[in-house]
Amino acid sequence: MPEPQSSDGAISPTGAGGPTDLALEEGASLEKTPGGPEGTGPAGKPRSLWSDAWRDLRRNPVFVVSALVILFLLVISVWPSLITSGDPLQADLGDAQKGSQPGHPFGFDPQGRDVYTRVVYGTRTSVTVGVCATLGVAILGSVLGGLAGFFGGWWDSVLSRLTDVFFGIPVILGGLVFLSVVTSSTVWPVVGFIVLLGWPQIARIARGSVITAKQNDYVQAARALGASNSRMLMRHIAPNAVAPVIVVATIALGTYISLEATLSFLGVGLKDPAVSWGIDISAASNYVRNAPHMLLWPAGALAVTVLSFIMLGDAVRDALDPKLR
Repeated sequence: MPEPQSSDGAISPTGAGGPTDLALEEGASLEKTPGGPEGTGPAGKPRSLWSDAWRDLRRNPVFVVSALVILFLLVISVWPSLITSGDPLQADLGDAQKGSQPGHPFGFDPQGRDVYTRVVYGTRTSVTVGVCATLGVAILGSVLGGLAGFFGGWWDSVLSRLTDVFFGIPVILGGLVFLSVVTSSTVWPVVGFIVLLGWPQIARIARGSVITAKQNDYVQAARALGASNSRMLMRHIAPNAVAPVIVVATIALGTYISLEATLSFLGVGLKDPAVSWGIDISAASNYVRNAPHMLLWPAGALAVTVLSFIMLGDAVRDALDPKLR
């Protein structure tokens, strides 16, 4: 028996509650749903990778907690006076190694400087080194690796051999050699050293992503239509190859902060009068038994900061990796 039809040619409900009516009701409810079916936006259009990633990140408690901690660290690194009014360089030997006192909750270091104030101001150093080094590594590595992956040939061969050379240099040993001849107490020699030894990792990630992206059909179609190399790189390849670079760079940011503290602890990174968690940990290492508070507070701040950035990177990786969906 033929299905009932409405006057405009569309199938109309039968009123009997059969399969036809059920299908029509489901279709109507789908049309009334503001967001459309799963995987589509408000207008029924497919969501992009970035909108899907942001949607997943907002629902991930690991991302929310780590992002709030990092936001707090960024704020106090820019405006440390919001939570402390002390001077990190002010010293009073009469207070050396004392524990918690009124107005000085973290106690004092071996030179009588307020540990709480130094921990707060040390945030600025660590965040500056981590962010600047990550930006430098990401930009340099992405450009070199992307060009090698896109053009291939001798450029790719030279970059591959060059990255092998840099991968063979031990980071700590390289820091001891490179930074031992630097007398500056600013963060820029440390940032430059991290960029110098950190770009090969990002370059290899970018190279592999570009090689994968340039084999897609839309890139081949753009090439067939006469698109220039710069247009294919910027419009078609880079937006689809940048996700792995972002993930690796976010996770590496925490390790760069840890590397700065390690080099400062060894005496070749930042030097006095710079304020650094690594310097404070090094100064307190000889007083662990008598005054453990001098070591615990800067080490705890370092651990929380590094852990927050690593957790943020893990959350971003889970959101941007289609295989984990």
